[in-house]
Amino acid sequence: MIYKKKTKSSNRWLLEHFKDPYVKEAQTNNIRSRAWFKLEQLDKSNKLFKIGMNVMDLGAAPGSWSQYAIKRIGKKGRVIACDVLPIRPITGVEIFQGDFRDKKILNLMLNSVKNTKFHLLMSDMAPNITGHFSIDMPRIINLSKLALKISNHILSNNGIFLLKSFQGEGFNELYEEIKIFFKKIKICKPKTSRTRSREIFILATR
Repeated sequence: MIYKKKTKSSNRWLLEHFKDPYVKEAQTNNIRSRAWFKLEQLDKSNKLFKIGMNVMDLGAAPGSWSQYAIKRIGKKGRVIACDVLPIRPITGVEIFQGDFRDKKILNLMLNSVKNTKFHLLMSDMAPNITGHFSIDMPRIINLSKLALKISNHILSNNGIFLLKSFQGEGFNELYEEIKIFFKKIKICKPKTSRTRSREIFILATR
């Protein structure tokens, strides 16, 4: 096996990652990733979850958002999770592995939830990052618009759309498009998000 020499930036990221208190807490408490705490903070600030909700989680791997959601909604609720990457089983969560941009995968998911209206669609999706924002940002916006399209298909009245996105070219257009379909919309950045990250979350309610 040939190992590539690590860059200074990747070394810095690794050092920062393993010193991160949320990473340490996740490891201590058998939580799959630090993303759990982002959703927890968004939930505490906005009261996202209720017992018995139906939730769809796009870009779910390794599963921490689904882990958190099923804990909050209880056994009467339903969580559907999808990602191109494998997700280890989570009790109470229905998992689909595949790219939902593939019509076969999307139809498989939608057929499994036929006649079910969802109260929350959450998307933590991001494309494989090249490091070139002029390439990465259009891919991010494209994924966001696909998640929006699915939300319009499955969400109930008063349904909630929680979307991770990034500040950059195309974001304002995406924001305006979401405003067409939702009554309330706001931008959130939980304290768990690293300060230097362009990552933000759009929270929209029908």
